[in-house]
Amino acid sequence: MTTADAFEDIKAKQQQTWSSGDYNRIAWLTVPLADRLCDAVDLRPGSRVLDVATGTGHVALAAARRFCDVTGIDYVPRLVETARRRAAAESLPVRFEEADAERLPFADAEFDYVLSAIGVMFTADHRRAAGELVRVCKPGGVIGLLNWTPEGFVGRLLATVSGHVPPPAGAQPPVRWGSEEVLRELLGDRVSRLGVERGSVTQRFLSPEHFASYFVEHYGPTLKAAQRLTEDGRRTFHDDLAAVAEASGRTDGGALVSDWEYLIAVATRA
Repeated sequence: MTTADAFEDIKAKQQQTWSSGDYNRIAWLTVPLADRLCDAVDLRPGSRVLDVATGTGHVALAAARRFCDVTGIDYVPRLVETARRRAAAESLPVRFEEADAERLPFADAEFDYVLSAIGVMFTADHRRAAGELVRVCKPGGVIGLLNWTPEGFVGRLLATVSGHVPPPAGAQPPVRWGSEEVLRELLGDRVSRLGVERGSVTQRFLSPEHFASYFVEHYGPTLKAAQRLTEDGRRTFHDDLAAVAEASGRTDGGALVSDWEYLIAVATRA
């Protein structure tokens, strides 16, 4: 199998993963990230904006509320349909299309801003996806990314999942995109400058056990991993997820409070 074939196989499995569970119930948790990214890139009204791997549309909708001309793409039809319903509910004129982040169906230099919040990081071929972000951004335009960090809570969560169910051969850890060093390598000299800033978003659950159960039920990566385990394996997996949540958080009146670290990167297209 060639490298390209391997990435296509990984992509097919990833698409099945993100089509499982109920991602809309996970997406609730990440709503604040859209405004943080839009603020970081200083969106200008009237600009052409592309939201890559839009999911249920957080960034695209936030950009449209800033009076931008917005397109959002994702390769999971179910998520695109949810994003369209959300835009319709707010009467926001966003175009949502089914498309692959590694093969964007747009011309070179078509957008003033190319954005992605915890989306493009989950592509199969990181180098190709980064190249597409740059290609469709006009010279002098802005590429803005918000990704979970390897050291943060979600990085530890995904490492726990991989410890129970190893990823497909050749798969690249998504949290690589939360490393400044890796981003500089991926974007290279195609951008004239790159600035990064770390932040966190605070999440609350009833307890560590509630977090584990909620994610196993609704979040594609943890749901699919649990389905591949034996009954005893699923119990251990659940306990390990709860342990990660407990170790990474703090209690507040019995509830779990956890800060999830991310990295915002803002680059200018050379």
